[in-house]
Amino acid sequence: MDDQSYVRRCYCREAAAQLSAPASTRHEVFTVRIYAISTAQLLPRTLLITILEPSRIMRLLQYNNDGDFSLTEFFEGDIPKKYAILSHRWGAEEVTFKDLTDGTSKGKAGYGKIQFCGEQARRDGLQYFWVDTCCIDKSNAVELQEAINSMFRWYRDATKCYVYLRDVSRPCADSADGSNEAWEWTFRKSEWFSRGWTLQELIAPASVDFFSKEGELLGNKASLERNICEITGIPASALRGDPLSNFTVAERMSWAANRETHRQEDMAYSLLGLFGIHLPLIYGEGKEHAFRRLTKEIQNSPTAANHSLQEAEQNPPDPQSQSCIQDLRITDPREDKKRIEDTKGGLLRDSYRWILEHPDFQQWRDDKQSRLLWIKGDPGKGKTMLICGIIDEMSPWTKLRDKEATTLLAYFLCQATDSRINNAAAVLRGLIYLLIVQQPFLVSHVREKYDHAGKALFEDTNAWVALCEIFMSILQDPSFKTTYLMRLSLELNEEHVSRAVELFVNLKVPKLPLIADDSALQETVRGQIYAKANGTFLWAALVLKELESVESWDVLDVLQGMPPELEPLYNRMLRQVEQLQRKDPEFCRLVLSTITLAYRPLHLLEVGALSDLPKQISTNLDKVMKVVNKCGSFLTVRENRTYFIHQSAKDFLLEKAFDRVFPSGKAEVNYTMFSRSREVISRTLRRDIYGLRAPGFPIEKVEPPVPDPLAVAQYSCLYWVDHLLDCDKEDTPDDGKDGGSVHQFLRTSYIYWLEALSLMKSLPDGIVMIMKFENWLQVDESPDLHAFIHDARRFAIYNRSVIEQAPLQLYCSALIFAPEKSIIREAFEKCIPTWIERKPRVQAHWSAALQTLEAHSSVVNSVAFSPDGTQVVSGSTDQTVRLWDAATGAPLQTLEGHSDVVNSVAFSPDGTQVVSGSWDQTIRLWDAVTGAPLQTLEGHSSRVNSVAFSPDGTQLPALRVANYWLVEGSTNILWLPADYRPTCEAVWGGIVVLGHASGRISFLQIQQGPKLIT
Repeated sequence: MDDQSYVRRCYCREAAAQLSAPASTRHEVFTVRIYAISTAQLLPRTLLITILEPSRIMRLLQYNNDGDFSLTEFFEGDIPKKYAILSHRWGAEEVTFKDLTDGTSKGKAGYGKIQFCGEQARRDGLQYFWVDTCCIDKSNAVELQEAINSMFRWYRDATKCYVYLRDVSRPCADSADGSNEAWEWTFRKSEWFSRGWTLQELIAPASVDFFSKEGELLGNKASLERNICEITGIPASALRGDPLSNFTVAERMSWAANRETHRQEDMAYSLLGLFGIHLPLIYGEGKEHAFRRLTKEIQNSPTAANHSLQEAEQNPPDPQSQSCIQDLRITDPREDKKRIEDTKGGLLRDSYRWILEHPDFQQWRDDKQSRLLWIKGDPGKGKTMLICGIIDEMSPWTKLRDKEATTLLAYFLCQATDSRINNAAAVLRGLIYLLIVQQPFLVSHVREKYDHAGKALFEDTNAWVALCEIFMSILQDPSFKTTYLMRLSLELNEEHVSRAVELFVNLKVPKLPLIADDSALQETVRGQIYAKANGTFLWAALVLKELESVESWDVLDVLQGMPPELEPLYNRMLRQVEQLQRKDPEFCRLVLSTITLAYRPLHLLEVGALSDLPKQISTNLDKVMKVVNKCGSFLTVRENRTYFIHQSAKDFLLEKAFDRVFPSGKAEVNYTMFSRSREVISRTLRRDIYGLRAPGFPIEKVEPPVPDPLAVAQYSCLYWVDHLLDCDKEDTPDDGKDGGSVHQFLRTSYIYWLEALSLMKSLPDGIVMIMKFENWLQVDESPDLHAFIHDARRFAIYNRSVIEQAPLQLYCSALIFAPEKSIIREAFEKCIPTWIERKPRVQAHWSAALQTLEAHSSVVNSVAFSPDGTQVVSGSTDQTVRLWDAATGAPLQTLEGHSDVVNSVAFSPDGTQVVSGSWDQTIRLWDAVTGAPLQTLEGHSSRVNSVAFSPDGTQLPALRVANYWLVEGSTNILWLPADYRPTCEAVWGGIVVLGHASGRISFLQIQQGPKLIT
């Protein structure tokens, strides 16, 4: 084959060098396909690279008759079956490929190692041997790349591997049996065991012999096994040749933990063989990026993916992953399913078995091209129970029931009557949680964002966007082959649904206690219920529940009076409630109206506390239960928590029966829930309600006592402000006034309320409630109350960090260091522990600094507001970028990736992205919603000192810092003391953020208008 007929398709930037390479390197058949993609899902200029594996060549040395060496090239299929291979530490004068080819090799110090290897090979009866320094042309980048990717295989296939230890000396008179001799100490300390490349050279070959610098045999891998295991931490089974797939990814990675390479990328490249990975080499990409590519290839490897499953099942999640899973869990769909089945009277297999034979279901189950099954039907048709039945049928061959199965099943039963689980974000949290329960390693997809954002990832306004990205990432995991969704129209399957209802009725009628002995009456009842139900499970279930207490001689009359549709049936149920004796109708109305307006399902004790029932009922669990049971069949109770029997029942009370349930409107009920919440909080909360006693007791160690004294007050603590704001102002004429009920309540209970919120891990929610209430108040109508709320907000925001970490610091640090004239300090100074005998002098009033955000461990160099003023971004010498909630001061994200000082940060004009510049010579682009890194821009040859997005046409802020002054326009308005002089600042509206060399951040708010001393 001549040069003209040889086709070279070369690797990117090495093309020119390769085309001019000598004919001896004509082995490359290397195709790179590059596709430019620009879509809404991918960043511009994204490259997808497909590499077709090239033909491989190996050069081997052999002794010539004249005692010199020569190189012979072998293509893959022609490589000799037997050859020796050298493992060693590189020295200063190694013999290269060029030295051998131009005849200058003998003058170099490294020539002696080649002689040693050749002579030892000849003694072992081997004609060929391989030495990396001279058998690879390292000036050819493509050849070097392929050699590195082939290295593990070459060592594995070698008959003998000779390890030459230049730093171990052994006199020739010593024995070579591996006993404790003079050379053993230096053997243990040899640099050979600390180098990255020698790891695969130790593990891959079956036979490894160790030699001193004098060429004396020290022993082999078998005789020195104990020493080697102690030195390296590698299990003996790995040294003996057990398949590497028997060892987890983490185990194999740990073998290289204390090793080093001259080039940082080689730490990743030297591990390719241990994972069976082929990876293009990109010297200059850095160690972090190289490991990221290696990890991705390992995850995409089918064998590695399967091994990850076994590894995840055998090893429990680490503490951070456990915290992530706990914060992710809003509910367990398996428990929701059980609760729903129990409240609906149990799951009847015969009522759903028809769908298993339905062609749409079978096509969805069996046809890989049919991924969607959508179950659709009117209220009460049995959709939920049908899905429960399908789940039961599918579960046995999934990991929910069979730990050896390879199929995962995730489901979520969304309930409109429960605000916790009636939104899209809750659905995704439930699905992701159930997937991770079955396959714990999937938590890595969540950790990518959770490690930056914490629990806020699942709860803030951007939760839906972040959860969507996480869910899609999980579905694209290489361990997943196929994904299915459900859809089915019940209207098109009325015959099957009606038959299912008939089976349900047939099962339940004989269980009616008062007609259990009358088979003829049972038959009549079955027929009438079935005829009137019209294929609606809920109608049949409600009627059967009512018949449980009807005498046998009245059953048919009662049935006769039952209307055949759900809405008329609800109307009849409510009418029966209204016809109860004495005060029962009013008690039921109070309960129904309260549960209807509640923001989440209420515990029975919460129902009693909030619904204005008489005290002798409201404080007794059994008596509250009796009232709930008298509310017709609108409500059901599970584990002492109340739920609507169906969303349609709640809709009926809010719409068709509004005037009957809310005769004075919703405002009156909301006011009752607000006032009763206020009473519950005042009556229940106290200092150190959990009896922690230690002022520094950390929140992560807090365990609620049994019984939990906060149980009855939790709903009230979280929603009292919402119910007040849901009232009409004319319905609360005095509550929002100076000296009114709210003012008095806060003056006696505010600090205890903050403690409760901290124990409930809901302090940011409390700060938002305070801000909503402050905005609702009229300053001119309630100046004292407004001043109290303003001070309360400053107090909560300023101390948020310490209160969240140690709740009892409310009574210590928060009060002691509050300004002397702080209204909260004055109101609760009696709560300061008496063991603090002398308090420090503090400022008289709150300073202009709104809050201090603490988390950076070094100097803050740059801060900026988001365009809407809701977030602050900061960059620090600690190499991190942090995002904060500007209103509450809560940390939202920690963006890590820079390897040096972060010197500048900025938001994009639309607030969706953050850019940062660093002394590590890179610019990084981040997703402001999820904290995910989007792009790393490289090219600077020195520090990046400033970054900005393209202009959006807005003017520069009028406020700025200059020469120790806060300046408005050109006028100095506020001199900054030394402690408040910033290293950087940001302005939004009238708010100024100052970043300090101490790592702290200060907020100031400046009122618009003239700045005069009057």
